[in-house]
Amino acid sequence: METMQPLVLLPGLLCDSALWRPVTDALAAEAAAAVADLTLDDSVGAMADRVLGWAPERFALAGLSMGGYVAQEIMRRAPDRVTRLALLDTSARADSDEQRRRRRGLIALARQGRFKGVTPRLLPLLVHPDRLADTELVEIVTGMAERVGRDAFLRQQTAILGRPDGIADLSRIDCPTLVLCGRQDALTPPELHEEMAFHIPAARLVQIPDSGHLPPLERPGPTVAALRQWLTGEA
Repeated sequence: METMQPLVLLPGLLCDSALWRPVTDALAAEAAAAVADLTLDDSVGAMADRVLGWAPERFALAGLSMGGYVAQEIMRRAPDRVTRLALLDTSARADSDEQRRRRRGLIALARQGRFKGVTPRLLPLLVHPDRLADTELVEIVTGMAERVGRDAFLRQQTAILGRPDGIADLSRIDCPTLVLCGRQDALTPPELHEEMAFHIPAARLVQIPDSGHLPPLERPGPTVAALRQWLTGEA
């Protein structure tokens, strides 16, 4: 019997294993999937080192949003350990000045005890407008944020704020790579993924229709299909 491929999944900001549950459930027969804990460190480098210390020697790697930043750092530190790479709803760019100002403001509010997780005001940035009234989806997203909590949020925002610009590093990625995003992603729009796919030599670009920033939860069917193709060597 063929050994299942190890698959390491990296969640985004204020996300946990629930983000990837539709993927891990659907691919249970094809991949030995495990979701990393990205709540413990306040730099992308420390997050990458923690994942590398915990992961199998060789593994497929998928990261969404902040998880995508960590995945790119892993590729800078240990490219030989990654058999294939998937970057979902993320960016290779460092924050703009405006993004840095916004992020520092959120950090300041959280330090003052005003951490509210994923609020109704934030939700439209995360999911497709048609899903804002989807109670089950909204509960999953807000529940993840509550479990991650304020202290980890502060660490994660600090890590994201300090991440490097990685555009110049993309051309050195030489494993099969899937670049995937929701077509209506308001946080990391499709043009950022087109840019990444352009610079990565072995990249395949997939845009998931009717999805915002969280395709594994919003549109699990086509997202799983793309990841299955990628895992089996078709991407």
